[in-house]
Amino acid sequence: MPQGQPSVVPDDGLTTRQRRNRPLVVVHTGIGKGKSTAAFGLALRAWNQGWPIGVFQFVKSAKWKVGEENALRVLGASGEGGSVDWHKMGEGWSWVQRDQQMDNEEKAREGWEQVKRDLAAETYKLYVLDEFAYPMHWGWVDTDEVISVLRDRPGTQHVVITGRNAPEKLVDFADLVTDMFKVKHPMDVGQKGQRGIEW
Repeated sequence: MPQGQPSVVPDDGLTTRQRRNRPLVVVHTGIGKGKSTAAFGLALRAWNQGWPIGVFQFVKSAKWKVGEENALRVLGASGEGGSVDWHKMGEGWSWVQRDQQMDNEEKAREGWEQVKRDLAAETYKLYVLDEFAYPMHWGWVDTDEVISVLRDRPGTQHVVITGRNAPEKLVDFADLVTDMFKVKHPMDVGQKGQRGIEW
């Protein structure tokens, strides 16, 4: 299996192994398709390593059945890899009625409080905070607090955050950032999302 070679070796006093095993904060942002999909692909790798995985789905409706949820739940229950817990923290997108929107804000804050508790308890080895960039962008959750909690998290817990408009402070703080840039999308010519592609 080929292994990537870093272009820079910092003078930080760490051994190669210590540096390699450093826990990461990963951000998938941008207007292109594939941010959550890439995070769930990372979750598959974590499952294969036997890591416990916590998926926290922010903003997306609890009624929305994404294909990755079913697949990861089945894998998590198989006893072959890591465990998978799936938490839904939202009631829908930002264009819902205002009453539902306020409920969404509260659920996002509750979800973040749960993530904080799990990080403190080292419940998971990988956290997928799906669409969590939105609550920070909208001001529902304080970005500075998120950075502080992630900076001080114990152990070797990896965190991946997805969503458009990731705050610049979070992008600067993260270890790995991918900006998904849209070149073309079927929606540009009026085609709606389809089964097996979007869900």
